[in-house]
Amino acid sequence: QAQLVESGGGLVQPGGSLRLSCAASGTILSIRTMGWYRQAPGKQRDLVATITSGGSTNYADSVKGRFTISRESAKSTVYLQMNSLKPEDTAVYYCNAVALLSGTRNFDNYWGQGTQVTVSS
Repeated sequence: QAQLVESGGGLVQPGGSLRLSCAASGTILSIRTMGWYRQAPGKQRDLVATITSGGSTNYADSVKGRFTISRESAKSTVYLQMNSLKPEDTAVYYCNAVALLSGTRNFDNYWGQGTQVTVSS
């Protein structure tokens, strides 16, 4: 099994910054991609940013230039640095990993429990 544990969420004023962390553990043989998604109340879960094992990144248009995703492969950890936060960034942020586990044949999606980010004055 794979466990993803997020940390770093909280309440911040507009224009402020937060850094989210996600550590993956378990019987993981390989992680292809790690990323962050978010879900606001009453809305679907949307991609925020992803990073591949090779370091290629992908961002939602709404966060480009404000958010930066990074990864420590040796620690199976991914980070999301969020700057210039806006009220519309308020959501539950979920960590995702596309991973191959011991005893399985295919890469699969794994999710963390989510961490709340609230941007409000």
